[in-house]
Amino acid sequence: MNTNLLFDFSINKENNTIRVQREFNAGLELVWKAWTTAELLNQWWGPKPCHIETKTMDFREGGYWHYAMIVPNTGTFWSRVNYITIIEERSFLSKDGFCDEHGEMDPAFSQNLWECTFEEVGDKTLVDILYTFDTLAGLEQTIAMNFKNGFTTGLQQLDGLLAKLSEK
Repeated sequence: MNTNLLFDFSINKENNTIRVQREFNAGLELVWKAWTTAELLNQWWGPKPCHIETKTMDFREGGYWHYAMIVPNTGTFWSRVNYITIIEERSFLSKDGFCDEHGEMDPAFSQNLWECTFEEVGDKTLVDILYTFDTLAGLEQTIAMNFKNGFTTGLQQLDGLLAKLSEK
């Protein structure tokens, strides 16, 4: 596995954003599938020892992904990602946040906009994610929840999954 892959994580409190740029050692089609297919998301999303279980996945404009993150000895946390626009194998725009088991958004937590773009660069794929929060308080709440470490761990798990899938 190539360990010289681009990884950049930056926080801009003036704009209430987090930007993550991450390169993967796999083709665009496979990386896109890993981000948009419930069976694959279930295998890498969320840091170990947590795992997720998808309740509903409807990857289309106007659709949503509703899933539970199970945290051992702590509990189950529900999230919902609402898909706004999708350009196949290029980008998707969505809004996400914590919710209950029925998919009703939790007003105690900020929602954020995700702009995810995918670009093939040689035999690798670059994923560029811009998270935009409505407020600085929402951004700081996410930072305080150890988002950077958790998301970084998930992306490392995606590396392993892509390597395994590429062998097939």
